[in-house]
Amino acid sequence: MADPFYITTAIHYPNGRPHIGHAYEMIAADAIARFQRQAGRDVLFQTGTDEHGLKMVQAARDRDMPVRDLSNEMSSYFHEMADRLGISYDRFIRTVDEDHYAASAAIWQAMADAGDLYLDRYEGWYSVRDEAFYDESELTGEGDDRRSPQGTPVEWTAEETWFFRLSKYQQPLLDLFAANPDFIRPESRRNEVMRFVEGGLKDLSVSRTSFDWGVPVPGSPGHVMYVWVDALTNYLTGIGYPDMTGDKAKYWPADIHLIGKDIVRFHAVYWPAFLLSAGIPLPKSVFGHGFLLTRGEKMSKSVGNVVDPMALADAFGVDALRYFFLREVSFGQDGSYSPEAIVTRVNAELANSFGNLAQRTLSFIAKNLGGEFPTAGSVQDADGMLIEEVVVACAGFKAGFIDLALSQGIEAWMRGVFACNQYIDAQAPWALRKTDPERMNAVLRTLVRAIRMLAITILPVVPESAGKVLDQIGATERDHAAIDDDGWYDRIAASDFRIAPPAPVFPRLELPAEA
Repeated sequence: MADPFYITTAIHYPNGRPHIGHAYEMIAADAIARFQRQAGRDVLFQTGTDEHGLKMVQAARDRDMPVRDLSNEMSSYFHEMADRLGISYDRFIRTVDEDHYAASAAIWQAMADAGDLYLDRYEGWYSVRDEAFYDESELTGEGDDRRSPQGTPVEWTAEETWFFRLSKYQQPLLDLFAANPDFIRPESRRNEVMRFVEGGLKDLSVSRTSFDWGVPVPGSPGHVMYVWVDALTNYLTGIGYPDMTGDKAKYWPADIHLIGKDIVRFHAVYWPAFLLSAGIPLPKSVFGHGFLLTRGEKMSKSVGNVVDPMALADAFGVDALRYFFLREVSFGQDGSYSPEAIVTRVNAELANSFGNLAQRTLSFIAKNLGGEFPTAGSVQDADGMLIEEVVVACAGFKAGFIDLALSQGIEAWMRGVFACNQYIDAQAPWALRKTDPERMNAVLRTLVRAIRMLAITILPVVPESAGKVLDQIGATERDHAAIDDDGWYDRIAASDFRIAPPAPVFPRLELPAEA
C-alpha cells in the first residue's frame, strides 16, 4: 500500500488578484507533489483561498458589493491561475466551505475543552493587512505612523475577545523544536522562530466582534474566529477533521506546510500550539520559502512593479516559467527575476541544451532510420560512461527534491544534459552515418535511453514539455521505477512504435517588446 504524503500551500488571501509570489508557491508545491507521486507515494495536495477577515470586509465596502460576492469573484482568480499553471491539486479549499466551518468549530471546541480559551478585553496594536496583533516592542515609527515588523500600518484596537493560552505552550514548543530540528525549515527560519518563542509568549486574541465576516465562535454570539484560527484549520478540513477515521485521515499529520517566510510565526508557533491544545498530532515540517523580487526590488503596488503571473505565462509559456522559478531561486532564499533573466536561463538550458539534444537526436532517427529505433550496433566504453553520468544526474535530482533543495536538484539534472551534448558532439552520429553505421546505431541508442531518463526525471518541473518528449519516443511509464527500467529500450524497439519527425518541444524565447 502506497505511503501517504500530504503537502499544502498557504491558502492565499484574495483581497487582491494573484501576484507572482502566489504563483511561485503553487509551482514549487506542485513540483514536490508530482515528484512524490513519481516516487510511488499516495499524495494529497491542497491549495486554496483564505476568505474571511477585516481586509475582505473593507475591500467589499470599497467596491460597494456584498462581501460574499467579492469573495467568490476573487477566489475564482486564484482557482483560474492554479489551473493555468498546471497545478495538480487534489483540493482547492475555500474557507467559506461548509466542511471548513465544521472543522473550525471542532478545533475551537477542543481547545475550549482543554481549558485554553478565556474571555477578556483586548487592547493593543493590530495590523489589518497582516491580520496580526503586535507587541509595542515590535513596532517601528512614531505617532500616527506606527508600523509592524513587516512595515504595514497598525492601529490601536480595543474590544472584548476570546484569548488562547499561548503562554502555556512556550516550553512545549521549545521542546518540540529541540526534538525535531527539521520541524521548521530552512534553518534561518527556525532560528527566527526560536528567538521569538524564547523571548516569551503572550496569550493570543482569537476572536473579533468588530465585524461578522468569519466563522462564528461556538456558543458566543457576536464573536467570529480570529482569521488565523480559521485559516490554519484548513489543513485539517482537507483530511476530513473532526472525523479522524475517514478515507483521508491517513494523510495526517501533514508532511509539508509550504508557506511564505512572512507567515512562519503563525505556522510554527500558533498552529502547533493550537494542535497541542486540541490533542491533534503535529505536522512533520513547515517550510518557509523566500520572496520573489522584481529586478532585485520587493513587489509593491505603489512602485508599480507587481507582475500578473498569467501575463508571464502568456508571454513565456507555463513550463518555461515553472523551470525558471525552480531553477533560478535557491529554495528557501529570496530570488530575483526579470524578463531578460527568464529568456536567458530558459534558452540556455531548455531550448539550447535539453530541447536541442532531443530535437536533433529524434529528427536524425526519423530522417535516417525511418523512425525505427536503432539497433545495439557497435558499443564502446563511452556509451556506458554516458549512461552512468545520466544515472548520477537523475539520482542528484531525486536527492535534491527529497531534501527540498529544488534548484540544486535541477542543477544536477543539467549536468546529465550537458554530458549528453558533449557525447553527441564527440561521437558525431551524422558523420558516422557514412563511415560506421553500426557505431552510429549504438550512439543513437545510447542517446534515446539517456533522453528518456532525463525527460522522466524533469517531469515534475516541466510536466507538459517533458511529457511531449516522452510521447515522441513512446515512453508511457513515467514513475521513478521507469527510470531504472533497463528493459524498456528493447521492448519499444521490438514494437511497432516509430519515431515521427518531432516538433521542437522547447522553442527559443524572445523578449516581449514591452519588457
